Amino acid sequence: MSINVIGIGLDGVVGLNESVRKIVERATVLVGSDRHLRYFPNHSAEIIVLEDILETIVEIRQHLDIPNSCIVVLTSGDPLFFGLGRLLVTHFPPEKLRFYPHLSSVQLAFSRLKIPWQDAKIISVHGRSMDELIQALQQGIEKIAVLTDHTHTPKAIASLLLSLDLPIDYHFWVCENIGSEDERVQQWSIDEAKQEIFAPLNVVVLLRQSKLANQSVNLANLPWLGIPDNYFFTYDDRPGLMTKREVRVLILAELGLQPGQIIWDIGAGSGSVSVEIARLFSDSTIYAIEKTAAGTSLIEENCRRFQVNNVVSIHGNAPDILHHLRPPHRIFIGGSSGKLRKILGVCGMRMLPGGMIVLAFTSLENLHTALSWAEERKKSDRSWNYRLLQVQLSRSIPIANLTRFTPLNPVNIMIISS
Repeated sequence: MSINVIGIGLDGVVGLNESVRKIVERATVLVGSDRHLRYFPNHSAEIIVLEDILETIVEIRQHLDIPNSCIVVLTSGDPLFFGLGRLLVTHFPPEKLRFYPHLSSVQLAFSRLKIPWQDAKIISVHGRSMDELIQALQQGIEKIAVLTDHTHTPKAIASLLLSLDLPIDYHFWVCENIGSEDERVQQWSIDEAKQEIFAPLNVVVLLRQSKLANQSVNLANLPWLGIPDNYFFTYDDRPGLMTKREVRVLILAELGLQPGQIIWDIGAGSGSVSVEIARLFSDSTIYAIEKTAAGTSLIEENCRRFQVNNVVSIHGNAPDILHHLRPPHRIFIGGSSGKLRKILGVCGMRMLPGGMIVLAFTSLENLHTALSWAEERKKSDRSWNYRLLQVQLSRSIPIANLTRFTPLNPVNIMIISS
């Protein structure tokens, strides 16, 4: 005897093809939730209501050895797509199982949006934590479909998006009762989604949007120190690749900035550190050195966005390009592309007396390289010193009706002074 696991949609019996319908008609044991069983109110089979899954599996096993029994398990959509099938294959031999999938809710959702979904990230928060969703949002995944539950609702997901302070925007779609007569597929703003009450059966689809270069910023509403991350233009494929606000503020403090200085920002990325310095000290000159054309373009866009004109964006490779710049009072090194020792060598030669170098590392290897260089420098000139900070920060995020902390990547900061 075999167990026939049949996927069914919100359109009920009419959504089943004839051959699958006949299997259901022949069933001697019909298993399903109250909602699924209501599609077959007059069925003559023995009914097992799916409540406690493990108890139901025991009951199915008792019927499996009865001669001429036909067991049918009704489940939503595709049983092997975040469904009951995943549990059944762990409790029954594969040869005892036959699967008849229906269209999944995610398939239907993307078809309604008319968007290809082969590259989408599918995440279930149904009875699970939102950790995987948080990671996907922080990575800036382009297309995300979220299977929700009564706790992790569209409202909870909207609150999460707002709290993460992402440097990118997502269009927020909710597909309710998908496949039924009362389905609703609609895009919502984050604020609207936080107020709306949605049907229990829904799929949230998040579609990443690029910020437009001509989007304006009300500079009067910005703090003078610590611009929120989501105000900066960032890499579309790596939105999290920037010096985070909390770390950025600490770096600015450790640089010991003063008016009228020359500053090098080496490995400037999207230019967040350069922009912060430029806004604080309009009479200083900041050289933002970035090896990628995409990064250089982002730096220039961010300078226009924040209306700073004292940042000189330089597309070039350090350390070679450093020989052509004015000697600096302060240096920040955020990226080195494997050339850290050579970069520090040039910085040590060209930095003005009383200058300071601040470095931010995420890898222990770069920290070891910088420590080795600084120790050698101290041996030849006792006026050089260094100290280290390890920064481990967490931000609060809402999880349903609760609040918890999610960590940022640890950062090692080294301050070298002459």
